[in-house]
Amino acid sequence: MRFIDWRILPLLALLYSFALIDRINIGAAFTAGMGKDLKLTVSNRYSIATCLYFVPYIIFQLPGNLVLRKFGVRNWLTFSVVGWGAVQLGMGFVTTWGYLTFTRILLGAFEAAFFPAMLYIISTWYKRHEVQKRIAIFYLISITMGGVSPLLAHALSLLDGKCNIKGWQWIFIIEGAITLFLGVISWLFIPDFPDKNRFLSPEQTAFVLKRIEDDRGDSIPDKVTMQRIKKHLSDWTLWAYGIMFMCSTLPAYAQAYFISIILRDMGWSKTKALLLSAPPYGPSIITTLLFSWLSDKTRHRAGFILLQAIMCIVGLVLTAFAEDNSVRYLGIFLTNAGNSGTIPGILAYASNNVVSQSKKSVQTALTVSFGGVGGIIASTVFRTQDSPRYLPGLGVTIGSQALLLLTLGATNIHFRRLNKLSREGSLLKPLEGQTGFLYTL
Repeated sequence: MRFIDWRILPLLALLYSFALIDRINIGAAFTAGMGKDLKLTVSNRYSIATCLYFVPYIIFQLPGNLVLRKFGVRNWLTFSVVGWGAVQLGMGFVTTWGYLTFTRILLGAFEAAFFPAMLYIISTWYKRHEVQKRIAIFYLISITMGGVSPLLAHALSLLDGKCNIKGWQWIFIIEGAITLFLGVISWLFIPDFPDKNRFLSPEQTAFVLKRIEDDRGDSIPDKVTMQRIKKHLSDWTLWAYGIMFMCSTLPAYAQAYFISIILRDMGWSKTKALLLSAPPYGPSIITTLLFSWLSDKTRHRAGFILLQAIMCIVGLVLTAFAEDNSVRYLGIFLTNAGNSGTIPGILAYASNNVVSQSKKSVQTALTVSFGGVGGIIASTVFRTQDSPRYLPGLGVTIGSQALLLLTLGATNIHFRRLNKLSREGSLLKPLEGQTGFLYTL
């Protein structure tokens, strides 16, 4: 299993890191001069450019997951990586905010299938209470790269004037070229599902499949049909996971897109704003790993999600209402430290309480598509006219954490009740159709 960890997680995390970087570097490019050159400060142009990315990103999540096995993991995901890499490189040559918005829409279309596919693949390799640590490691490598993104963007912006290309253009060109190179790597090494993998021996593959079968009974995929898709979509808890994920991604996207802009409006220079955007991601590595390890060890999810959401709320309140800019900056640290861990926590909570690969395919796509809704909200509620405090945006973000806690409470009460009835033998059929299955609280 350690060999599988090393074979699967680093590569998937590296690929998603550049998906995240290519998605959020628009904020750093804005600070580096794109905002002025493309007149993005006029009206809500910047918010529109960031927001419209999420429309195709949401629309193509579920279809992308449903055809993953049909086209093959290597073919489908390599197509996705090369597609968004080419678009990212092309963004370095746009001349108007309209062309920028168009390329953002294309970027969302190509990236849509990638993240839910990654979660789907990872969840099929591990037992239920092994998965959060793996998702956390996968996500942390990605978010760490996201934290490094402003520093990388600052370094690339120093190429300003080279070959008559502006600094913000170099950000897109070089990061897009790196993504295209990773597309080649993904074609060669990206992992498949356990039952179709080619890097394990037949004996090792049988061992992995037996572990999954003993844990939840879905090691072999069931056929995806329209009737099954409709049945899965009728389960209200899948929509609840999506709402919780939306609430957890809203603060993440808000910081990714607006942290350097908010810091600049606090009075720091363009360079300092970019450099100060990276440190808040540091403590989140410790908190996310700690809570994920505890969550897997105790086989419990909801309590740890609750604690981290409260930490996030405290940080948001400080950033919104503190008078001193140093205290507001501390709030960004706390927001990240709390919010980063809720994302893998919610993904693990959802994955643990779903049985059958067809339902898992629908669940991961639906959950992640709601994350795109969080991105739309984040990109529209933080408006340039609300500078320098951005109180409406921060207020909506605080409200999202309250909604997260309410939805978490509803699902936890529901699962607790069903587990009790199952233990008493009061149910007509086993939970999730699997004998002996109990929901993870």
